[in-house]
Amino acid sequence: MSPETGEDLLNERAQQLLKRLVENYIRDGQPVGSRTLSRDVGLTLSAATIRNVMADLETLGFVTSPHTSAGRIPTDKGYRFFVDTLLRYEPLEDAKVAQIQTHLGEHVDNPKALVAAASRMLSSVTRMAGVVTLPRQSHASLSQIEFIPLSDNRVLAVMIVNGREVQNRILQLERRYTADELRRASNYLNQELAGRELSTIRERLVAQLKETRETLNQLMLDAIMLAQQVVDTPVAGKMEYVMAGETNLMDFAELSNVEKLRRLFDAFTQQRDILNLLDHSLKAEGVQIFIGHESGHTILDDCSIVTAPYTLDQEVVGVLGVIGPTRMAYERVIPIVDITAKLLGSALNQRS
Repeated sequence: MSPETGEDLLNERAQQLLKRLVENYIRDGQPVGSRTLSRDVGLTLSAATIRNVMADLETLGFVTSPHTSAGRIPTDKGYRFFVDTLLRYEPLEDAKVAQIQTHLGEHVDNPKALVAAASRMLSSVTRMAGVVTLPRQSHASLSQIEFIPLSDNRVLAVMIVNGREVQNRILQLERRYTADELRRASNYLNQELAGRELSTIRERLVAQLKETRETLNQLMLDAIMLAQQVVDTPVAGKMEYVMAGETNLMDFAELSNVEKLRRLFDAFTQQRDILNLLDHSLKAEGVQIFIGHESGHTILDDCSIVTAPYTLDQEVVGVLGVIGPTRMAYERVIPIVDITAKLLGSALNQRS
């Protein structure tokens, strides 16, 4: 513990009072006063002594006093100390584990349906928002590519990956290509690139242009140009994660402000901020907890996100989590996220 944080100054009494304050606030959602703590803690401390300890906790940044109340509420720093030091987790009931396992087992043949089911389960069990990223393919090879002419110099590129997944991309070109030109270009690319990893195709194309431009005919040049546009163009409309239960967040007073909800739901729709956060979790080990401003995104300052990665063939391929207010029941949510990640990975491995 660093002297600058003040955490080393919290003796056992201060820690116990902070723990009870956080637990009371999570349960009731109301600022907690000294009288409440004196009745609840069960220690032989006067209200005056408790007020002094609370004043010290406020000075150190663990609690704060809302201007409308004499009671105090935890700060992000207070929640962090509570989660890291004072929290005792509640193991998930066997019946609940079995329920999640059974529900996921109904969708093992369809990864997208499986991910959606996991998201719904997280939302249903926690009464918050559940989010699950689609599993990343550790190995994605090109099976076939075809081009279909559209209007206004546009072309639809249809790419088959791993022999079964179809991806479509719209390309905006500088000139019009005939159907015959596009067919010959796709034939050339299928001959050159079929079976290659998507991650290496870009380098392959660049190398071809650099080393053999002088010997390439116009057909080859056009085909390579088309292929470069394909690998540079994101999949149109591809969903990066599945979310369920966003409207549950309206039940929490601290998130129920209409403008705050609008901006939060906009962030869910745009996905960028959430995906950035989930990407950090993808690279980490085990359960990750982002409390308030720790997310690095202002729109999530009043939220906490609990995440855990899930695996396929012992390789991390995605991440799932729960989004709720900072005033969430961490002792319950953390085990739910942890076990659901394990069960999702197990269900995916059954399919493979």
